[in-house]
Parts: sequence; C-alpha cells; structure tokens
Amino acid sequence: QVPLVESGGGLVEAGGSLRLSCAASGRFLSSYAMGWFRQASGKEREFVAAISWSGGDTHYADSVKGRFTISRDHAKNTVYLQMNNLKAEDTAVYYCAAAPYYGYDPKTYFYWGTGTQVTVSS
Repeated sequence: QVPLVESGGGLVEAGGSLRLSCAASGRFLSSYAMGWFRQASGKEREFVAAISWSGGDTHYADSVKGRFTISRDHAKNTVYLQMNNLKAEDTAVYYCAAAPYYGYDPKTYFYWGTGTQVTVSS
C-alpha cells in the first residue's frame, strides 16, 4: 500500500479559496494518473477532477468547472487542487487517488489517501 497524504483542507468562507495537496513518497505519483474525489456527509463519493500522468489532460466535474484547477508537479511528486470561489455545497472530505488510467470512475483508482476536510461557511 502506497500512502497518499492530502493536506490543505480547512474552514473557509463562501467565495474564498483553498489549495489542496496530495503527496506520495518516492516517485510513485509519476507513473499514475491522479484524481480528486469528495464525499459530503450522507452522500456518495463523487468525482471532482482528474489529471493524466503527463499532466497534459485534465477533466472536471461540471459542478466545479471554471472554479477548480488540478495540476501536478513531478519534481515534487505532488498533485494539487486549487479551489476558488468556494460554495457551501463544496463542503466535503476530499480524497486524492491514483490510477493506471486517466478517468473519472472511482473503481479504476487503486490507491487512495485518507482525506482532508473542506468546510465552506455561507
């Protein structure tokens, strides 16, 4: 099991911004496509954003398109999720995950972090 560690969550007012980070040891992340998912209380886990292993392709859920940006830094072995113009409905636990193939289906992601809480106050 390769540990993925998320950080950067917290409490922010509506309209504010946060940047989440997902780090792994060694060069693990450089071999995988990466995704961000979220799970609000009482709801199923949902796709947020994904990035190909090269970083050249990205995909977003309609609910975050234009507000969130996924990126990766191979030198730092880290993936980021920049979240702007946050809304109360973005409140959830956010998870990063690694997959051999780029996509939005959580079933294709083999490795998962333990999550970081994002709370947006309205």
